Amino acid sequence: MTTPPSTSRPSRSYDAVIVGGGHNGLVAAAYLARAGRSVLVLERLDHTGGAAVSTRPFTGVDARLSRYSYLVSLLPRKIVRDLGLDFRVRARTVSSYTPVERGGRPTGLLVGGGERRTRESFARLTGSDREYAAWQRFYAMTGHVAQRVFPTLTEPLPTRDELRRRVDDEAAWRALFEEPVGAAIEEHFADDLVRGVALTDALIGTFADAHDPSLVQNRCFLYHVIGGGTGAWDVPVGGMGALTDALAGAARAAGAVLATGHEAVRIEADGRTAEVTHRSADGEHVSAARHVLVNASPHELAALTGEAPPPPAEGAQLKVNMLLTRLPRLRDPEADPREAFAGTFHIAEGYGQLAAAHTRAAAGELPDAPPSEIYCHSLTDPTVLGPDLAAKGMHTLTLFGLHTPARLFARDNDAVRDELLKSTLAQLDTHLAEPLADCLATDTDGRPCIEARSPLDLERDLRLPGGNIFHRELSWPHAQEGTGHWGVETGVANVLLCGAGAVRGGGVSGVPGHNAAMAVLDGARS
Repeated sequence: MTTPPSTSRPSRSYDAVIVGGGHNGLVAAAYLARAGRSVLVLERLDHTGGAAVSTRPFTGVDARLSRYSYLVSLLPRKIVRDLGLDFRVRARTVSSYTPVERGGRPTGLLVGGGERRTRESFARLTGSDREYAAWQRFYAMTGHVAQRVFPTLTEPLPTRDELRRRVDDEAAWRALFEEPVGAAIEEHFADDLVRGVALTDALIGTFADAHDPSLVQNRCFLYHVIGGGTGAWDVPVGGMGALTDALAGAARAAGAVLATGHEAVRIEADGRTAEVTHRSADGEHVSAARHVLVNASPHELAALTGEAPPPPAEGAQLKVNMLLTRLPRLRDPEADPREAFAGTFHIAEGYGQLAAAHTRAAAGELPDAPPSEIYCHSLTDPTVLGPDLAAKGMHTLTLFGLHTPARLFARDNDAVRDELLKSTLAQLDTHLAEPLADCLATDTDGRPCIEARSPLDLERDLRLPGGNIFHRELSWPHAQEGTGHWGVETGVANVLLCGAGAVRGGGVSGVPGHNAAMAVLDGARS
């Protein structure tokens, strides 16, 4: 479900104008409106929600898919409570399943289903309890860091030293904040597949090697293991659009004006007052504001203010949505598809495979064995399916591919996307007892229910620079030169960045929206 087009006609002056009606902009709008501020949200599309929406992508088929972003980990419960949101998540019973062939026979690694089953799965794969014990130690370390770091995301930015003292574990700090995460993974684990499963959290939407000296992979890894103070990734009940619909409802109920079909084209601000020029079907408008919050990328912010743009961003993922008539059977005789697909199903994500895929993509070629991961939303939350589909045993399937930087699609986006999709599904088929194509549902026009999106598609549809799902490289969750008190400040005092490109942005978190609202309210109190 998406928010219908607004019939509201923006008035001229507001306490805050928010550019962009994605989830972070809606969080900021709800907080500010509940604090008594007059708020206008400008959204260029005909609906709010941004990348966190649920849609029915297949003609005549009653399946609501989380089309872009699809799991929840970084959204603080504080935001849900503060805004009184009717929004729930469900935990997945399985964390992951990774199929592999060892000694000429299909097998796999199951993480989840209880401690005993996980330990037995490690032993079945590796022949001993060593890797399981190492797994326990490694994730005890990340769990400790998660408990210490996650609560700071909705507080003023700590300094690096303050965050280090808060973590209070020098070995963990060195492993995650100072040395390439590949070193810690190799130190803890000996098995190639186990190493690969651990590394994947460092590569979601991030094109990097395990030992990249920039540590961009460490930052990605950190945000993927600290969510909720546990690192758990949960399924949004009703799909991701349930969150943004609830946020839009909370903002409206508090008095915010949500104006869809209004595209901001210019921001003029002097630190105390501002004007936002925006266009709609009925012409050009100018709205005055004391503060402007930009829920868009740093590139878009620069374009709106006439500043020099930041360094270019580049996305590196393939997103595929599917609807199946049934879950495919697996070659591994010990694996139940209802369990294997309920968590993250890793494909071609051994440590060596990930390194080879990165090397090939860095040379400008598609990976020979494209790495990807899949999960089935409808196993945990069947409400996304219409009653008839659920009764027939149909299921959604979401695939997220790694190491496919936007540069690979530049020569011919459609052709490269199709080639990559074909080879990615071929990798999946090597672990199935039947071709995935035999399980795909068809829409009312007889077409297979599958859609794929490259980084360039996301740039075109959502204006993500380079198709980067984080808007730019993720930042460390501590203060650095020029990051300001809340991590949302810009060079103009009354213009704030409340999108994923803010410090502590990225993912479906609402954190930048919360922090931008707090920056506005703090300024009023000081």
